[in-house]
Amino acid sequence: MKVVILAAAQGGLLDTDTPRPLLQLGGRAIIDYVLEWAGALAAPEDIIIVVGQRRQDVMEHLGSTYRYVVQQEQLGTGHALQQAGALLADYDGELLVLYGDTPLFRLSSLRGLVNLHRQRNACLTLFACQTELDLPYGRIVREGGRVVDVVEAVDADAEQLGIRELNLGAYMADARALLAALARPDDDAGDGRLKLTSAVRSIAAHRGEVACYRTLDEDEVLGINSLADLQQAEIILQKRALRPRRLEEENVIRFGTGGWRAVIAEGFTFHNVRRLSQALANRLIRAGREDDGVVIGGDRRFLSSDAAVAAAEVMAANGVHVRLIAEAAPTPLITYATAVTSARYGLAFTASHNPPEWNGLKVFVHDGSLLLEDESGAVEAEANALTPEQVIKIELPIAQAAGKVEICDYMNAYVDSILAQVDVQAIRDAGLRVMLDPMFGVGEAAIDIVLTSARCRVASIHGRHDPLFGGRSPAPDLEALGLLRQETREGHYDLGLATDGDADRIAVVDEKGEFIPMNDLLLLIYWYLCEVRGQRGPVVRNLATTHMLDRLADRLGEQCIEVPVGFKHIVNGMLAHDAVLGGESSGGLTVRGHILGKDGVLSAALIVEMLAKTGERISTLLARLYAQVGRMFAVERNLPATPEMRVQFPRLLAQRPAQVLAGMPVQRLDTSDGFKFYMPADQWVLIRFSGTEPILRVFSEGNSSAEAMALADAAQSLLPM
Repeated sequence: MKVVILAAAQGGLLDTDTPRPLLQLGGRAIIDYVLEWAGALAAPEDIIIVVGQRRQDVMEHLGSTYRYVVQQEQLGTGHALQQAGALLADYDGELLVLYGDTPLFRLSSLRGLVNLHRQRNACLTLFACQTELDLPYGRIVREGGRVVDVVEAVDADAEQLGIRELNLGAYMADARALLAALARPDDDAGDGRLKLTSAVRSIAAHRGEVACYRTLDEDEVLGINSLADLQQAEIILQKRALRPRRLEEENVIRFGTGGWRAVIAEGFTFHNVRRLSQALANRLIRAGREDDGVVIGGDRRFLSSDAAVAAAEVMAANGVHVRLIAEAAPTPLITYATAVTSARYGLAFTASHNPPEWNGLKVFVHDGSLLLEDESGAVEAEANALTPEQVIKIELPIAQAAGKVEICDYMNAYVDSILAQVDVQAIRDAGLRVMLDPMFGVGEAAIDIVLTSARCRVASIHGRHDPLFGGRSPAPDLEALGLLRQETREGHYDLGLATDGDADRIAVVDEKGEFIPMNDLLLLIYWYLCEVRGQRGPVVRNLATTHMLDRLADRLGEQCIEVPVGFKHIVNGMLAHDAVLGGESSGGLTVRGHILGKDGVLSAALIVEMLAKTGERISTLLARLYAQVGRMFAVERNLPATPEMRVQFPRLLAQRPAQVLAGMPVQRLDTSDGFKFYMPADQWVLIRFSGTEPILRVFSEGNSSAEAMALADAAQSLLPM
């Protein structure tokens, strides 16, 4: 197949001297989008570009890869195509004609156009849309269902203007038939101009079939004829870039704040697992660090263990030593194993607290911390560029026999590392009773071993293996812990503990069955580490976590360090400031001297130790802390994150910045990670789009429940709903 791109259009319609195909859109020239599609459908040497009076500008921008022809005078689109006739003289095959200033078509739509043309064995196939929009496009005229003509809007009569099937301006054709139709004397404009659509009437008149491929996406109909069109096109392109399923349909791997996550069978496929593993292996090979090896494991999610094997097979085939964890494992255990073995990478197949139809991969470096943005960006770019033929793999039994894959079990060593961090004797002396809810995930075994080693009486619910997690997301939030609250209260347990699907997050229920928000729990643990254990140092929290930590740090003569959302930022802040504790309101924390990642198992052990050594109930300890720093109330809302909201909200806020929210003056606005409004008396509200799920989060914190709710309402009112 050959492609002709008509790029002779000038920029006069936009009151600029820049040729229209070179106008900037989303940081790229408009024609770059068109070349991207063309390059996916044809080889560079089969792409011909028709340029106009400003040809030098276009040719300099695109380079010498393509062939060019010049339309000296703009005598219509049909005339423009005829200029390529000499390069097509000996060609008897398929021809795709595109305009150089139509950047909003989808590659999938153009493939649909090509496919329909081939299946129908048509002479000419039009790219069309059935729409009620009033647009200045050619009307597709049919007789008895058969396409016989395309009448331009300026030439159409009232009846023809009522036709809702519009021609969008991409054509798939038999090259010889199309050029022959244009060569027939049929000047439909009456002004010496030859339009490409005149070929429709000519082919139909000679009984050739003219087919129509209809797009279902009205965003594709927009042409660039004004500055307003250009601005609207910018919004459309950003919407597409932010639509989660677009990435999966186009087989693209993207890292968020917690690694790579995608819907199983959409984006999470074995092909993508292998591509990502190959990209990581390539980095090891280039650095000569294959012998450093990797640790690979996964949680109880559907296909996690199979994905771990697939990754091991790729790594081994590339000469990388693999330590494959035998059983489903908590993510912090994999983090620990990566650090203690000094493996170059640790791979944990999990989607953490996401719904059961998701899976993904967290990648750790040799010290157990997550990949930072620059490295994860380089890995995803390399992985996305790999084809199946570039992925090297070997069957697991062969890799094991060759000594490249070693089946390992780190549970005992990991549990010992947790026990070494707590006062086991104090816990034994307290004789505490604990109710545990691992939410069908991997947290039960490790926590049970730790607590029973310290002679706690532990009972569990939701411990069986269920990859559907009981039909809901394995996120340990208030709504999901009804049974834990009931069992803790009615069974007279000292506390209830819950972990998320991969056991790196924690939730706590007190002896009364009351849910303890993570913000309050972080406050308790920081107080305990400093005041009871006698440790000193700052605390690190993210933007969405309580400012009560700031108040407590100030009372202790320490700092509270605020960082963006994402636990890798927590870890970086802890290392930079030698912090005692790092945590986030979503349930993750770690302490100085432990692994550089969040750990729900360590969190559970610390909380039990706190109760054992203080001899107090959680409710009593919290009441004492509130008396010192004042109580703050938090609100968190999760809203569906439409692409329109992602694009429009930042623009709307920039145009009309909020000076007052809920009657409170905005003292400061931080846009480093979403939009955080700082209000008087430590109150605040944050709006940010999740880096792991297609949702928008609204967080607020006030000195009363009513104030927190009012701030959240005010922030939500800013959204383009």
